[in-house]
Amino acid sequence: MTILTLQAVHAALFADDPLDKAQRSIALYAACRHGERLEPPDDEDAARLAADRDRHPGHPARPPLVHPASLKRRGVGSEAGRIALLHSLAHIEFNAINLALDAVWRFPDQPEDYVEDWLRVARDEAEHFTLLADRLVSLGSEYGAHPAHDGLWDMARRTEHDILVRMALVPRILEARGLDVAPPMIERLEQAGDRASAAILQRIYTDEITHVAVGNRWFRHVCEQRGLDGASVFHDLLADGHSVWLRGPYNRPARLQAGFTEAELDLIREMEAQYRRDNAPV
Repeated sequence: MTILTLQAVHAALFADDPLDKAQRSIALYAACRHGERLEPPDDEDAARLAADRDRHPGHPARPPLVHPASLKRRGVGSEAGRIALLHSLAHIEFNAINLALDAVWRFPDQPEDYVEDWLRVARDEAEHFTLLADRLVSLGSEYGAHPAHDGLWDMARRTEHDILVRMALVPRILEARGLDVAPPMIERLEQAGDRASAAILQRIYTDEITHVAVGNRWFRHVCEQRGLDGASVFHDLLADGHSVWLRGPYNRPARLQAGFTEAELDLIREMEAQYRRDNAPV
């Protein structure tokens, strides 16, 4: 049985093999659910773990990582297009495992509920990745067969210095984007007759609502802990160059279900519009 220690979280985060990472993540949450609490490392282990804070999480040699602009867009009307879509989603879920594990490993001095929430997210992302990887195999492909980009982890690097910034931007901006794009993807897959892939995306979409809610919960917790106004903090972060990550249209009902307020959704829309105006071609 997995012992819930920071070293075990570290081992999952830096595991290179995707399925090993997924299995370790599932085991970590199982340990948490069995009543284990995250054990802090001793001084020697803490120093060793701290030395890895600037390392990239473990990842396989494939897929090759390229600039996002070089990736081709394909429709889901063909099997090749569906494979490309599923591969990109598998890569997102692989990175999402790392993000959830990193939220525990990088910011360990948090309440027990925080640890449980993010280990649950890691477990869910691991299951999502496994479903997508298995689906790729059933279609004659595999994870790693196509190039991918590292944009999701780039945001992790930008937010690694502060749990408040991490909670504000990764789950509430990048991961929330999945709530906007998933329903149209599911519909297109169903129209293409790929009900098996559509069912996987429906599972992911349902879980992602709860994951964004976790981000909202802990963003507000940290704001309250520091005596900060969350609305003002969120506005300032978006104004500080982060509006570039905003993309409409927005799935307002799903975002409200995930814990956004009406005022926050209005702010997101306004900040995106302002960014587009400021960066429009002359």
